[in-house]
Amino acid sequence: QVQLVESGGGLVQPGGSLRLSCAASGIIFSLSAMGWYRQAPGKERELVATIARDESTTYADSVKGRFTISRESAKNRVSLQMNSLKPEDTAVYYCNIGTFRSGSYSASVYWGQGTQVTVSS
Repeated sequence: QVQLVESGGGLVQPGGSLRLSCAASGIIFSLSAMGWYRQAPGKERELVATIARDESTTYADSVKGRFTISRESAKNRVSLQMNSLKPEDTAVYYCNIGTFRSGSYSASVYWGQGTQVTVSS
């Protein structure tokens, strides 16, 4: 019954911007922590950003100052604004429902299908 659907990926030039969105259903959105992950070919899936139920956020060092995660409870949606994009940001980006335990984000089994982000000239 839980469904996550990502959108907003595409091809962008270095230095450009994209905004990813994740629409959630089948959950009590206001009680859920959410995270964005990414995975590039040949690399492990990487946690990019998280947002807790109180809207506190965390970011991977590689994206701090460039990416912003936010949530819109009325629309059951979490977004990732990506600015100053670099070729190394190229990956499939995934939305996830999770929890915080002892200050660390733990992913659940609920994932979206992913959306491709390609940063290239």
